[in-house]
Amino acid sequence: MKSCFGYVRVSTAKQGEGVSLEAQRDAIVAFASRNDLHVVSWFEEKETAAKSGRPIFSAMMKALHKGEAQGLIIHKIDRSARNFADWAKIGELSDQGIDVHFASETLDFRSRGGRLSADIQAVIAADYIRNLREETKKGINGRLKQGLYPFKAPIGYCDNGGGKAKTPDSVRGPLIIKAFELYGSGGYSLCSLRIHMEALGLRNGYGRPVSKGGIEQILNNPFYAGTIKIKRTGMTYAGIHEPLIAQSLFDRVQDVKAGRSGKKVTKHLHTYRGLFQCQHCKLAMIPERQKGHVYYRCHTPDCLTKCVREEGLETKVLDVLSRTVLTDNDVQLLTAEVSKWIEGKHARATPNTTPMQIAALEQKLDRLTDALIDRVIDNDAYAKRKQTILFEVARLKEAQLQEKKAANAEDVRKFLELIKNLAQLYIIAKPVEKREMLENTTSNRFVAGKSVCVEPQDWLKEADESVTALVGALHRPTSRSSHHVKTQHIETLLQSVSDTRSICLLKIVTTQTNQNASPSGEVQLPLDHQDRR
Repeated sequence: MKSCFGYVRVSTAKQGEGVSLEAQRDAIVAFASRNDLHVVSWFEEKETAAKSGRPIFSAMMKALHKGEAQGLIIHKIDRSARNFADWAKIGELSDQGIDVHFASETLDFRSRGGRLSADIQAVIAADYIRNLREETKKGINGRLKQGLYPFKAPIGYCDNGGGKAKTPDSVRGPLIIKAFELYGSGGYSLCSLRIHMEALGLRNGYGRPVSKGGIEQILNNPFYAGTIKIKRTGMTYAGIHEPLIAQSLFDRVQDVKAGRSGKKVTKHLHTYRGLFQCQHCKLAMIPERQKGHVYYRCHTPDCLTKCVREEGLETKVLDVLSRTVLTDNDVQLLTAEVSKWIEGKHARATPNTTPMQIAALEQKLDRLTDALIDRVIDNDAYAKRKQTILFEVARLKEAQLQEKKAANAEDVRKFLELIKNLAQLYIIAKPVEKREMLENTTSNRFVAGKSVCVEPQDWLKEADESVTALVGALHRPTSRSSHHVKTQHIETLLQSVSDTRSICLLKIVTTQTNQNASPSGEVQLPLDHQDRR
């Protein structure tokens, strides 16, 4: 009785969970029993035979060459190989005197006719795989042109079956948005962002924390902004799925990545770490905890700036944030004035040209496709130009959407309440929220000797100046020049309301207000800060 190896294979792990492997085993055992053969070892593989390099198949071939068995039994020819490289290895076994049997094929592999018949069937199997691959590519390309992503959904989205768009994951989707916003702020490196997102609960598809490479892959994926890009081919498609982030945020993240200098994560996550610089050395002030207090020091030898306590930094920040002084009556009057101005502007509005610009870009895309078909440009040039056009279309559609969501009187009222209570809300904020508020509202944060310098960001400064001008001019007689000045200030105010940084602040403030509100809806502040303004 000759000793033989038994080889069974399915293309996917899912097929292996069914009856396919067991059916192959039964057929091989029955064949061995009829032909006085003995299966001494089984080799089971769950991998396609279209490509060479299968690990279990390779291990089996080495064992046969070493003489550990006298023959090989396979269920069918297409179970052994669907590529010519592996089929040639099976032919070499027969040439070396090792018997090759096929349990479901009535052919003698040792005879010339049987070998020829087997070769023909192997060619047919290889051709079947090639045709199947081409048809699969056609189907995938068809889905991509429809704006559908025919692969596994990236982190933050859910699969809904074939022919359906991916939908945002209610749990991980907001965390992906947070990751983009944090990295886009420029205050995080990939390592520190990975640690922060792990603490917030971001996990991959296997339930494990996302690695540094995974975070980088997320930040590089334009799918989250509504565009599908296939890395292998470089082709770009407009997706029909709901974007998680705006194209402008995705672009900002790419800019940060291109010029980033990764910040190190300190052992103690102090509130103002990395936010203040020495005015003389232009280097970051390093926080240290000594005797119950946090000191920010310049570590450059012989520098005029030595150290400043964290309390001194916070006092200066509060001084900047508390410069806007508005009463409830001011907020009501300003809101009414802006509402009247918006209504008048809508009455005088000119036709929107954004749809025409989008249509022109789509026509340009059609001409670009014709140029590719006529071989005027190559595939690489086509892919780059198409990606540029699709990104521009995405930006225009985003601008169109923002125009529809333009700031209204209620947004202005919320914004005025925000800048009126900014210092008070900063006092009750958590350290992470304080950092975000400080990054979004201030710039040019320096320490020179013992002096601390903090300036409001341009959008907040302009809003403050516009509010001051409008409050002082509301009851003056309206002239042509004063009307022009008022219009300019209102437009500046509306632009500040729509600024991404003010929107981020509104989110923080909403969270704080919900956490610190009394039953009457008023924000509860520490007693020693109630009358600060």
